Amino acid sequence: MPGFLRRRQFKWILGALLFAMALLGGLFCIDMYRAYGRIKGESRILASPYGDIEYVEGGDGPDVLVIHGSGGGYDQGKIIVRSVLGDGFHWVVPSRFGYLGSTFHEGATFEEQARAYGFLLDHIGIGQAAVVALSHGGPSALLFAAMYPERVSSLTLISCGVASSSTGGQVQADRKGDLLVTIYRHDLLYWSLTRFFRKQFIGLMGASGEVFAGLSPEQRELVDQVIYYMNPSSQRSAGAAFDNSADMPNERIKAIQSPTLVFHALDDMLQLFHNAEYAEANIPLARLVSFDKGGHLLMIVEQERIREEIKRHILESSRSNNS
Repeated sequence: MPGFLRRRQFKWILGALLFAMALLGGLFCIDMYRAYGRIKGESRILASPYGDIEYVEGGDGPDVLVIHGSGGGYDQGKIIVRSVLGDGFHWVVPSRFGYLGSTFHEGATFEEQARAYGFLLDHIGIGQAAVVALSHGGPSALLFAAMYPERVSSLTLISCGVASSSTGGQVQADRKGDLLVTIYRHDLLYWSLTRFFRKQFIGLMGASGEVFAGLSPEQRELVDQVIYYMNPSSQRSAGAAFDNSADMPNERIKAIQSPTLVFHALDDMLQLFHNAEYAEANIPLARLVSFDKGGHLLMIVEQERIREEIKRHILESSRSNNS
């Protein structure tokens, strides 16, 4: 009798496990179907000497080139637009090399990515634009400003990578970046981690548990959207790997002539604060706005302050260039 009960119990456990696996598999398939559907048909593809450039544009007003961060694409760029740019601007958002519909080729550099921005703006008919960059969108945005000073009316960096470093903190940050690259390669792995281990994943993204705990319901909703919009992650993995291996701008930023606004949190664990200090020290017209808390979620934690500052920065720089 005990043996019979054990066999029956085993069958119940096995049945429950199979049911749970089927349920999770169904949820994964539904989410992936929606994610792949969301990125299909909305963007445009421009053939260029640098490969296909995927982009979207919208709005009316001064021209703004918006550069997304690691794990992003044009869809993350649109979140940046809604979060900190707002209405009153004509925005152009490309997917960088290796993200979604934009080509990645071996040996690509951030300098080539900067040249691709110029090709895209030429195609649209934009001679000069403000540039707003997030996270690892920073290196190519910085090089674009350094290489084409006449084309950048102003530059804004939000939690951006700027310069290489060999400090212990940077080694730890690089390990987080390497782990994220591995996760991005697999849709199921990314989906599982972000669905069931959200707090731990946010830690990998460079925000402490304290920052996560302090988020308001509205901020958590925006964080959820950022994370959800990185599905399907496999369509962004080549770009994330490129970000982690390409050379940083370093001293080349000294050539930037545009007024530059730098936002960064001291507790950012992914793009460390030394990046902001380096930008302030080496870009002639740079102004640093620092925050004690916010981590790599600074754009969300300090959304209202950053939006207000960016709008003023872009409009004042635009008027100055036109006078």
